[in-house]
Order: sequence, then C-alpha cells, then structure tokens
Amino acid sequence: MVDLTAFPITKKWPAKNPDIIQLYSLPTPNGVKVSIALEELGLAYEAHRVDFGANEQKSPEFESLNPNGRIPALIDPNGPDGKPIGLFESGAILYYLAEKTGKLIPAYAAGRYETLCWVMFQMGGVGPMFGQFGHFYKYAAEKVANNSYPVERYRDEAKRLLGVMEGRLKSQQWIMGDTYTIADIALFPWVRGADVFYGGRNVIGYDDFPAVMAWLERCLARPASDRGIDVPVKE
Repeated sequence: MVDLTAFPITKKWPAKNPDIIQLYSLPTPNGVKVSIALEELGLAYEAHRVDFGANEQKSPEFESLNPNGRIPALIDPNGPDGKPIGLFESGAILYYLAEKTGKLIPAYAAGRYETLCWVMFQMGGVGPMFGQFGHFYKYAAEKVANNSYPVERYRDEAKRLLGVMEGRLKSQQWIMGDTYTIADIALFPWVRGADVFYGGRNVIGYDDFPAVMAWLERCLARPASDRGIDVPVKE
C-alpha cells in the first residue's frame, strides 16, 4: 500500500485506497474536466468533495497541494519513476493523464502540440471569459444593474470564442478532427456550463453556433461524460 502521509491534504480528506488516484474537486466546469478524463481513460480514482461553502479550498491542507486554492487537484500514487506526485491546474492534469496513458492525445508530435494549443485556448480564453460572463450576468447582477458594460463585454468575448470554435468544428467531428482528445474535454464543460450554471444560452446566442452545439451533444453523449459530469457527488 502506497504511503501518502507526505501529503497533508490526506489528513483532511483521508484516502480509503491510497493505491489509486486521489481527486479533490467539485462538479464545476473546471472540476469535471478531470473526472471525465479519468472515466475516459478507465483509471481508478477516489473523489473527494471540496466544500466551497465551508471555504475548504482555502484550508491549509488543500493549499498544501495547490497553493492557489482552486480545484481540481490530484495525487497520483503511481507517478513518474513510480513515486507519488501531486498536481494542480486542470489543463496540466489533463496533459499529465494523457501522457501517462498515451491516450486522448495524438501520438505524433505535431498533433500533440496542436492539441495543447486548444487546451491553452480554453485555459486562457474560454474558461476565464465565460466565467466572467457568468459572474456578472448571474452572481453580480444586482451590483451591475445600472452598468451594462461588464455583461456586454464578456458576452461579446464569449460569442467571439464560440465563433472560433464554430470555424474549427464546421467540417470535423472533434477539435482535433476524427479523434476525441483532452482538447474536447477541456472545452465542452465550459460551453455546457455557461448554459447550465449561468443560464446564458440565449444571451450569448448559442443557436448561432450550430456546429458547436452539435459537438457539445456528441461530447455529452459519451458514457464517460455521463459518469464524470457530476463528480464528486454530494453526500
């Protein structure tokens, strides 16, 4: 049995089986990227729910694994050279899991780098911009009731980003063509989230992006997406 006591986070969230991957997360657009990837890859994992209501993501135990205090974070007891490794940042975790298994990423170098470009497109563009739209449109609506600029700014940027994706997906099934990759997994929870979490479908104008909407349905129809989309479950 692997000893994970060197990771203080395991004191707050004890591992029932320290020999498998430990995931610390919530079913948010960023969080489910990792649970969906783990399901796609068939890797055994144990999911620990981080309670935002109790501010657990800012606890010393959680920040010992991710100093930035954001989910998801992960411990792989069977990391490089057979040693446990702790990871944070969803994009980095996706790339690590793809590299570890040789799946969800092209085998040829040029394809791997192109896939990473689209993962970074999500990390630097879609995630932050959709998130800011949701914040001002839903959670800070009263604070900006007399100022339409924040919602309009991030709505327009969300539309622009969806336009980039529409151009990419008009003539192909997945972001990388015929192959489903971590680029799809990085992106689709955010496209779903702007509707499911923020109620922004009509404001952003999802119907203007039919290729993206068809791709989203394909992503959601995958069995691994269905299993991973609500992880960790609320007890």
